[in-house]
Order: sequence, then C-alpha cells, then structure tokens
Amino acid sequence: MSLQQFEILFDQEQNQRLDKFLASRLPDFSRSRLQSLIKSGMVNVDGEVVQKPSKLLEKHSLIQITIPPSKPSDLVAETIPLNIIFENDDVLVINKPAGMVVHPAAGHQTGTLANAALGYAPQIEGIGGEQRPGIVHRLDKNTSGLIIVAKNDRAHRFLQKQFSQRKVNKIYLALVDGYPPTPSGRVEVPIGRHPHQRKKMAVVPENKGRSAISEYHTLERFPNHTLLEVKPTTGRTHQIRLHMAFIGCPITGDTTYGRRHPTLPLQRHFLHAKSITINLPGDQKPRTFYAPLPPELKQVLENLGSAYVFQQEPETS
Repeated sequence: MSLQQFEILFDQEQNQRLDKFLASRLPDFSRSRLQSLIKSGMVNVDGEVVQKPSKLLEKHSLIQITIPPSKPSDLVAETIPLNIIFENDDVLVINKPAGMVVHPAAGHQTGTLANAALGYAPQIEGIGGEQRPGIVHRLDKNTSGLIIVAKNDRAHRFLQKQFSQRKVNKIYLALVDGYPPTPSGRVEVPIGRHPHQRKKMAVVPENKGRSAISEYHTLERFPNHTLLEVKPTTGRTHQIRLHMAFIGCPITGDTTYGRRHPTLPLQRHFLHAKSITINLPGDQKPRTFYAPLPPELKQVLENLGSAYVFQQEPETS
C-alpha cells in the first residue's frame, strides 16, 4: 500500500473526540490504528500537529492525516496443523488449542496462530497488521476455542466492523471455583492495566480503564464448582477471567487471577470459546460456529459427574 493522505472538515455543532471522528470517516482503518497515527504525529488539526487522540474538535476544524505505507512483515510462515472448523474464500474459522499464542509477542515469536495461518494461507500476509495477518479478535494463550481469520482486506474490514459495533455473539464455557452470587447475572466493571504489574490486567476505577460487560448463566452446580456459560459483550483483555474473579468465583485453574494452587488437576484454566455467531461477507443472515469441548476439559467434567458432557454438541449452522 502506498502513502495515503486525507483532508477532512469537521463541521458538526457538538464537539467530538478526534479519534472517534476519524474512525467514523475512515472506516477502512481501525480506531486503534488511527490512535497510533495520531500519537505518531501524523495528524494535523488547523495546521498544527496533534498527538492526543482525545482532543475535542470544534466546528470548522480542518483535519489532515497522512497514512504511511505498511511495513513489510517479518512474520515467518510455519507449517503447523490447524483445526479448521470452516473455510471459504473470505474466512477461516479455527478451533485454537490451549497453549497456542494468537500472535507474536515478547517471548513468543514463533509457533503462534498467526505463524500457522500464514503458513496455511500465504495470501493473508499484511491483512490487518504486520504481525496479525487477518486476525480480527483474540483468545488468551490458555483459552481454547473459536477464532476467526480474514483471508482478504474486504473480509477483514467487514468482520472488524461487527466486532467494533458489538454485533458478534460469543459464548464461552467456564468452570469456576465456588458459586456466583446469583444463578444468572451481569458483571459491568471497567478493566485496565494493573497499576503495579504491567503484564496483568485489573478491575480499575472508571476513569482509569475501559468499560467491560459480561453476562453469565449457570449450567450445572457441583459441590465446590459451577459450570457457566459466559457471554462477553465487550472484548477486553482477560475480561471473563477478571469478571469471574471479581464476583468471587475465579476460573478453575487460573493461577493469575484465581487461586495459586488449582482446586482440580488442570494444566490450564477452564475457559473455552464454544460458539460464535457472526455475519460473513455475502451472507444474508448470521452463521453460528461451534467448537467441541477439548478432551482435557471434558475429562474434568466427567470426573465431577457432569451431565453436560453427555449433551450432543450442535452442528455449525
């Protein structure tokens, strides 16, 4: 992609954040990408460089934005087996195993889902970012389940818009220690970086984090644990794990936000992205995809005498 330049006039009566306005006018670029450009000094307002995404625009403000060409990716394509639930010309729907990191980061430069996806479909290089080809959402390393990868720019924009507008329905299975305060409920508390441990997230005051909403419903109760379906409305980092810990029932096996010593013999936390409902490019109605419970989690439920393990998993629809 070559260098792009845009000149946009803000002509609204009510003041608006710079990043929010640009995201509404430049739908091909994510808000996080635009925020990064602002912080990098690539945006002028009325002839002056502005580096605060939160700057409030006033009527008749003239905005000039320069978008540099994408840098060539140094992501290495790797031949790693993928459990592909569905594929067409636009998307891959993958059942990610626990233990696989989604995209490269410090300490994880190879062996990621991004490396594997690039090895399987080389045409996705550069789609959506240098190190995240085609990836529109993520799962924690030790969370298993469904993740969608776009195979072209059009599909990436189409899917990303649904995530940003909270039109994607994701359902997780979570086994938690103890019992939630009510059989079903809604957790709505902000999430931000932990004030002292930068690799962790935390529930924080409203002015220090981003809004986060999770709804849960009890499927089964056991003597010391509860099996829940959890639906996150937002997609904050570690959201479900933090929200369950916040209401006093951390995810079983989560040694970061829960108990230091797992209450059941688990080498990972018991959180699985079991289904996702989303519109695909060209479809007239949403489609739902399902990922069966991994054997190690199914075994845990069998040991607890769960009735859930005998239920037939629905087919992708």
